Amino acid sequence: VQLQASGGGLVQPGGSLRLSCAASGRTVSTDAMGWFRQAPGGEREFVAAISRRGAITDYADSVKGRFTISRDNAMNTVYMQMVSLKPEDTAVYYCAASGPTGFSGTYFLRAQYQYWGQGTLVTVSS
Repeated sequence: VQLQASGGGLVQPGGSLRLSCAASGRTVSTDAMGWFRQAPGGEREFVAAISRRGAITDYADSVKGRFTISRDNAMNTVYMQMVSLKPEDTAVYYCAASGPTGFSGTYFLRAQYQYWGQGTLVTVSS
């Protein structure tokens, strides 16, 4: 499966962006999907994840109440709506797919995801 993240850009503090992750090659309706981010000089960290049918979501504490992950399996796409953005949200955002088998349900672990997109840069600055 190939994952294409888009929707990043430059936004002022307090602004909003919606990221998209379009999958191709096969359906990702069998996969848990996640968003991770990596700030300059930092480690790649968990942001949000969603279960196969969208019934379960999980968020990092730093984004709870501000970010919302969703998916449209008919469109083979996952979204992340980000509001009230802060300068510390500046990072390259990566989407990831778990693969159809072997997922343990621990959404925040990078090792749970087999497939990764190329990333989209989000810059929050005035």
